[in-house]
Amino acid sequence: MIPIPDPLHPAVVHFPIALLLVGAGLSVLAVVFRRWALSAALILVLGAVGAVVAVQTGEQEEHRLPKTTGALHEAFEHHEHAGKRARNFGLVAAGLAVMSVLAARWRVVARIFAAATAVVALMTAWNVAQAGHYGGALVYEHGLGIREKSAPKAP
Repeated sequence: MIPIPDPLHPAVVHFPIALLLVGAGLSVLAVVFRRWALSAALILVLGAVGAVVAVQTGEQEEHRLPKTTGALHEAFEHHEHAGKRARNFGLVAAGLAVMSVLAARWRVVARIFAAATAVVALMTAWNVAQAGHYGGALVYEHGLGIREKSAPKAP
């Protein structure tokens, strides 16, 4: 049986990061090259679902942590809010991308949905980057989630 990582949040968060960033790029391509619309939609849907899971696991992890104050609390709040915005924008971008694919027979409508998808997907990417920046600060500047390893015993 495959062990479940503990904490789970760092293990799952990298999938939606990659998918939403790639989805944003594909959505920009889909505005000009319609053949990329289905790929953009699939990647954005997977990224949005992953973002929902990432936010849920982050909230579960939050309850296991001690109360934070000062700069650590501020970084944590920024990370949480950017992650939730990324999830929300990702869900909207995924919905618009699906609508763009479904409207394929109406070229003008499909292009309007594709352009809206690209705009929202770029907003998603910005928030993903912000969440990643603050998440990195939590780990690398504040040591959150770092477990001390005991020194190896001498032979």
